[in-house]
Amino acid sequence: MSKSKSPHKRRIHYIKKDFQFKFIFKFCLLVLLGAVISTVLLSIFAKDTLTTSFKGSHLIIEKTYSAVLPALIYTNLITIVLITLATIMVTLYTSHKLAGPLFRFEADLKIIGEGDLTKRVRLREKDQLKDFVGSLNGMTESLQNKLLGIQTDVKRVVDEASKQDAQLDLIMDLNGVLNKFESNFKL
Repeated sequence: MSKSKSPHKRRIHYIKKDFQFKFIFKFCLLVLLGAVISTVLLSIFAKDTLTTSFKGSHLIIEKTYSAVLPALIYTNLITIVLITLATIMVTLYTSHKLAGPLFRFEADLKIIGEGDLTKRVRLREKDQLKDFVGSLNGMTESLQNKLLGIQTDVKRVVDEASKQDAQLDLIMDLNGVLNKFESNFKL
């Protein structure tokens, strides 16, 4: 992978919608779960305590939980909204770094699966899964080299069979195998 800047900057951040939605949704559920746990723990720890406060000029004594519940609800709602927005942005950006390569893999593997063993998967500089791409490209190159070796061997056998005046049917069969090989693979 070259370190040069990619000429194509991905502008669409919501690439694999199902994957990214589930990724973001799970993190947002964690934020909500954190707020619920925080509220429950506060109510448990404050259940046997009293709080004094002033409302206007009156001194009020009440259970701590009752005194702080409205502020706790508003604080949790504001925190949930802000943290959820931040979570969506961070997870969208992070999932984009995974979804983009997955999208690229699908497209490039389809081409490779159709027989084009000259195709190499390329990612942008900051994308994830570069080690996987290296292995994938190494596998494709290895297959390409092995098939080139087989193609060379079949051509050699066809030439030898022609030189030795082998049966015409055998030479035609070998040429048919070679043609089929060349029509199915781009090496």
